[in-house]
Amino acid sequence: MAEYDTETVVHEEMTLRNDAKMTARDVSVFYGQKQAVRSVSIDVDSHYVTAFIGPSGCGKSTFLRCFNRMNDTIDIARVEGDIDLDGRDIYDPKMDVVQLRARVGMVFQKPNPFPKSIYENIAYGPRIHGLAESKTDMDRIVETSLQRAGLWNEVKDRLDESGTALSGGQQQRLCIARAIAVDPEVILMDEPCSALDPIATAKVEELIDELQGRYAIVIVTHNMQQAARVSQRTAFFHLGHLVEYGPTDEIFTNPKADRTRDYITGRFG
Repeated sequence: MAEYDTETVVHEEMTLRNDAKMTARDVSVFYGQKQAVRSVSIDVDSHYVTAFIGPSGCGKSTFLRCFNRMNDTIDIARVEGDIDLDGRDIYDPKMDVVQLRARVGMVFQKPNPFPKSIYENIAYGPRIHGLAESKTDMDRIVETSLQRAGLWNEVKDRLDESGTALSGGQQQRLCIARAIAVDPEVILMDEPCSALDPIATAKVEELIDELQGRYAIVIVTHNMQQAARVSQRTAFFHLGHLVEYGPTDEIFTNPKADRTRDYITGRFG
């Protein structure tokens, strides 16, 4: 592999701002003595889908999990730097992590519906957060969430059936509907289509396109074609570094960093 200047980061036409939905500044992540993410700064805008791409083990999923403090669940993980949501430090000791994860939802690589009915999968979050005052309110939240996830017409007559009985693609859309149900501001997606067949993948990608602008969305994907299809901003990670960040079409057609160009053209990955 070619030698690269690991300190060079290219922000193509992307000026770091203070008015982005979420901002990360000089974020590093350690697992014990091993450093997985190295001083990353990036903005997440409400108006765009942002894709994180890069080879396996490059730190993109680890960095994604910083945005709703999922790394807190790993005893040996340590996060340094600053991440703000609407200007507030999410690692402030006074931050309510449960409320944070309601505002910054997460969809995982493998669909993980609760072993409950389809209805209860959606109702669980709004119930514990007190978002519905009546059964009518809850019914509305469930229907709206399933509609936004493109699943309502497929399950409206079987809401009492188990969510685990759905197909893999339907389960993933159910998990997206579950995240939407608590009225988040940001949705994080960690390789949401990697376990799905092409038809289910296409439906999830259509859903991401429909949700764009309603939520700030960040997706980690190993599929560069998917990143090109669904995102408007792309960040390329390599060996724990953010190498290049900019408009998706520019990253894929005219990358500025040699490492980005080599990855995009298949020289490594």
